Amino acid sequence: MSRIPNSSTAKTVGIVALVIAVIMTLPSATTSLAAEKSQIIRWDKLAPLPDREGFAGSFAGVSHGALFVAGGANFPEKRPWEGGTKIWYDSVFVLEKPDGQWKSGGKLPHPLGYGVAITHESGMICIGGSDAKQHRTEVFSVAWSKGVIRTNVLPALPRPCANMCGALLSNTIYIAGGLEKPDSTNTLQTFWALDLKETGAGWKEMNPWPGPGRMLAVAGVADGAFFLFGGASLKNGPDNKPVREWLRDAYQFTPGKGWKHLADLPRAAVAAPSPAPASKHLLFVLGGDDGAQVNTPPTQHTGFPRDILAYDTVADAWSTQGEMPFGLVTTPLANWNGKIIIPGGEQRPGVRSTEVWAGTLKK
Repeated sequence: MSRIPNSSTAKTVGIVALVIAVIMTLPSATTSLAAEKSQIIRWDKLAPLPDREGFAGSFAGVSHGALFVAGGANFPEKRPWEGGTKIWYDSVFVLEKPDGQWKSGGKLPHPLGYGVAITHESGMICIGGSDAKQHRTEVFSVAWSKGVIRTNVLPALPRPCANMCGALLSNTIYIAGGLEKPDSTNTLQTFWALDLKETGAGWKEMNPWPGPGRMLAVAGVADGAFFLFGGASLKNGPDNKPVREWLRDAYQFTPGKGWKHLADLPRAAVAAPSPAPASKHLLFVLGGDDGAQVNTPPTQHTGFPRDILAYDTVADAWSTQGEMPFGLVTTPLANWNGKIIIPGGEQRPGVRSTEVWAGTLKK
């Protein structure tokens, strides 16, 4: 015959059941803790950019310990689908310490955006880009000295170019792809190099990668080589309007050895922050537009991917290494005080962000 529990036993059983029930309701907290531990990059916010809208296509770099964010474009009055006008800027903002506030650092020679920024001992080097009328060839450095900016002219690009990518390998800048004109229906398959120790020789036209031309790709440097990831190609459509193709291919250029085709990205990545941050034998592609919402009305767009794709240069393989707390595209990436800096960008098509994120790679 079964035994009827007394009130004390029943109370104990009830408490145990309650504890189990509470534990069962906490999987999200456990999962969140595990996810936090698995993140390859820890993110913190710096002071936001001092602008109502924020910018896409800015230049970002470092000079004499100060962080620069310059130029870029936005839609200050109306969104593009409302007939808004895109405005380019020449503003230079300076942040002298991570816990400080942005201040005005003067102006670029003219409004400019969508080029490549390279940090070098000479300052932030701005390469090509566009304004409201045209794509441009000029290259110049911006240095911070005694509270003012100073610019220095460098050799111009072989042709006008915007929406390209680039990175610094040793003392040589490499620039890949882009668009020659605002109304171009084909992307460039150009690869240019400028030796900063011999700038008098100008830009050298190099053999390009063995793949389609592209724009808005991600460049990177690791293991003594230059890397080129994803982006988008343009082709002339049936109505003479450009048709975009999202790309997943990847390539490695090693000086003296040439190009090598690498494993494809797990998904397309267009306009992800560039150049890609590196840690040991890994290069990271931070989000980027995967094209999944290309036909989504802009007012219904839910934002860009936040996952971090990691390329292993030894294994020639890709993996996903956690997520970011943001999804920003068409924005540069700079390294400052041991941190990855992503200043502003697009959070949705036509919508900018003033957020400035600082990432620390876990060792």
